[in-house]
Amino acid sequence: MVCKEHVAFRMTLSGKTVSVHDTSGLDQVRKRLKLDPGIIRQVRAALLRSFLGEAKALQSVPFDVRHGFAAAVRLHELTPVERRDSRTDGATKLVYRTSDGHRIESVILRIQSGRSSLCVSSQTGCPGGCRFCATGRIKGGRNLTSAEVLDQVVQAGGILAAEGRRLRNVVLMGMGEPLLNEDAVYSALAALQGKDGFNLSGRHLLVSTLGIPDAIRRLTAQFPQVGLAISLHSARQTVRDDLMPLARRWPLGELRQAILEANTCQDREVMIEILMLAGVTDTEADQTALVGWLTGLRVHVNLIPYNSVGDIVFKDAPLRGSPNVRIQAMQEALKAAAFKVTRRRSLGSDIGAACGQLGGNEN
Repeated sequence: MVCKEHVAFRMTLSGKTVSVHDTSGLDQVRKRLKLDPGIIRQVRAALLRSFLGEAKALQSVPFDVRHGFAAAVRLHELTPVERRDSRTDGATKLVYRTSDGHRIESVILRIQSGRSSLCVSSQTGCPGGCRFCATGRIKGGRNLTSAEVLDQVVQAGGILAAEGRRLRNVVLMGMGEPLLNEDAVYSALAALQGKDGFNLSGRHLLVSTLGIPDAIRRLTAQFPQVGLAISLHSARQTVRDDLMPLARRWPLGELRQAILEANTCQDREVMIEILMLAGVTDTEADQTALVGWLTGLRVHVNLIPYNSVGDIVFKDAPLRGSPNVRIQAMQEALKAAAFKVTRRRSLGSDIGAACGQLGGNEN
């Protein structure tokens, strides 16, 4: 009898009208079914905090109204399409379809220290058009809803819970530019920190952006605990403009002022991301420009090895990653200027899940 009941729940997905992440809509369902508010809290805690899955979450609902609840409430927004596990490290790429047919990806990162992180997407493509990123080549994308962002966390959290692991960090570094989808992203950040939601610390959340000054101000004012990462890549305006076409709208001077203001309302460093590209972002001129631009800012610089996304010609030459000697030289120059600097270890390159590779099979 129980097995048949669970099958019925799965078969009613298309008719559900309210997301489990829609607290006001969920309350209307509760009132219609005459449920105690504690029942809703139990359902959400099982699904969003303990990541126990749909069947166990529904067990909190009294049997006589369980079918009606399941028919009215969507516990998931995304349909899993594919899972790819790295053979070389602890990464897993999860591929989903949205209800209107868009493909999105998120990545579980199992760090050697035992921590587990999740990289989630905020759009189905990215209007940034960055030369080095596969996602920027996807045409006709759209913003994800807050519920679609959060469902990536729910589904990945369930995978980790089944392994006996706990999801610790959530980073918005996947497909899309988060600060071009502010309403949904801010709603998701609030839910991730909410005591009646995922109950994650803001210090375990991070938003990565190409750098939209006014949006950075809004983000850091509203969520001062949440980490901020800037995809800078070059402190030379002409180089950055060529690498990141959308970023031309916001000159480096404006971006620097926004970071300076973020430093006043956050008690943590802003992460500055530099993609190390041979002859493009790794020269002595790049070192000098970067050190000068960063002086006076409270930052932690993250040097990122380039992950190939196919044969790309940039300024009449193939785009290639910097050799170790150039990455080391940049690291030493930044350390000599008293900046915190680390070199990122990219995970999942063998499954197309490393930085810049998401959405690569959509081209």
